[in-house]
Amino acid sequence: MWKKKEKKKEEKEEEGLLKELCGDDAKLYYFLSYSLCLDPLAGISEKDLDILTEEAGKSGNFGPAVDKAIFEGAQNPGERERYIKVIQNLALKAIHAMEQEKEKVEKEGLTERVASLERRIENHKFMSERTEDIINVASKFYDEQLVELGEDAGREARGKERQRAENDERRTVELEKMRREAGKTERGKMGREEKREAEKQDKREELAAEERKTARGEERKEAEGEERRIGELEKAEREARKEERRGS
Repeated sequence: MWKKKEKKKEEKEEEGLLKELCGDDAKLYYFLSYSLCLDPLAGISEKDLDILTEEAGKSGNFGPAVDKAIFEGAQNPGERERYIKVIQNLALKAIHAMEQEKEKVEKEGLTERVASLERRIENHKFMSERTEDIINVASKFYDEQLVELGEDAGREARGKERQRAENDERRTVELEKMRREAGKTERGKMGREEKREAEKQDKREELAAEERKTARGEERKEAEGEERRIGELEKAEREARKEERRGS
């Protein structure tokens, strides 16, 4: 369904968001479900819109330019009128290119290709007629997506930090174990007094190691609690944004 497919759960969540934004407008929902990117930062070209438009004129593929124009129009409300005209112009150029291709494949008797082009032409006509509605919904959709992508990046960074800390802890435990084993070997070569002092030192080191282990456990608990707090806060903020969209 979506241009940039992610996990099934994410698809269902974004499908629900888009339905919420489109309301009862089935045609708008159908069009946008095939036009918007789940991850606009990854799915939309980084090239300038002018370059994409120029490339589209040469290749006949207007998709990347249209995607870029919708995203930029959604992110720049002060320039909404300009982007509406840009998108409508791209739509007309795409329609013209597809109509020319349609004439060619009709002569070749490629009926399936003709039907596909007719559907695409109708989609671009819809885009030209409903550009303002498309940008309005895309704006709310992409705003939410960018916030959630930021949350995902934060969770990933915190997860990597936890993994690093766990790896450090494992290495520390392994080193402490190796030192204890080495100490036992050395004590076998010691005299009575020397061995007694070494055993006292071992006890002190074991107590210190236990204290460090306890401290690390407390740090883990604090990190887990902070992660839950952040998750609850993000959930509350998502609900608040949802209520705000309903009221707008």
